[in-house]
Amino acid sequence: MSEAVEAVNFAFELGWKLRGLETALACGAWRRGGMGLSVRVQSDEGGGAWTAVGDDGDRREARTAGTADEATSLVQEAFGLTAWRPKPPPPPGWHRFTLIHCPVGESPSYERIEARPPQGCVVEYVGGYFGLRCERPGARLLDAVAETCREVRTEHGLLMSDLGIEKLWEWSQDGTDGWGAEIVGQLLLMAAERGPKLGYEVDDLVRFLRTAAG
Repeated sequence: MSEAVEAVNFAFELGWKLRGLETALACGAWRRGGMGLSVRVQSDEGGGAWTAVGDDGDRREARTAGTADEATSLVQEAFGLTAWRPKPPPPPGWHRFTLIHCPVGESPSYERIEARPPQGCVVEYVGGYFGLRCERPGARLLDAVAETCREVRTEHGLLMSDLGIEKLWEWSQDGTDGWGAEIVGQLLLMAAERGPKLGYEVDDLVRFLRTAAG
């Protein structure tokens, strides 16, 4: 079972235990409404389906779907909430990623790129920083990222330095197009931005990698 599903189950059990405590303290005379929605998701053994049960303190709703996320979304909608659904994967040869400009000691203007972002990208500020959410072609993820960065740097003079990774020390060995590749890409972009500020040229960084890694 995934960490997300385990977390949902833990939240559901905690909610029910708190409700049981309230009932005991109040001698079963009342149930507090408006506690918020708790959703429990469970796999149907052997059937390949998932059933989600939601409870908001006043009523229960159950929905079954092919994935835990979809079952949860259906329950949320049954309670009148807006459900989040992940986008379908991009077509072969295309990649989704977020580029963020986190300047060190600079205050650039973004008016030009806001008016004309790269094709396949939309402007979105992330944590107060200028960002681009992109779906772009490339043989591999880093190829798509590099070409987008080149276009932004050439046309707008901005060196994008962040791929939205917060925990750079984490790792996932999930191939050339996964989360691990995004972590590697962000580390390389950070080096490309900060190295020249210390006197290292891009060629110096390339030589460092070749010498250190062989």
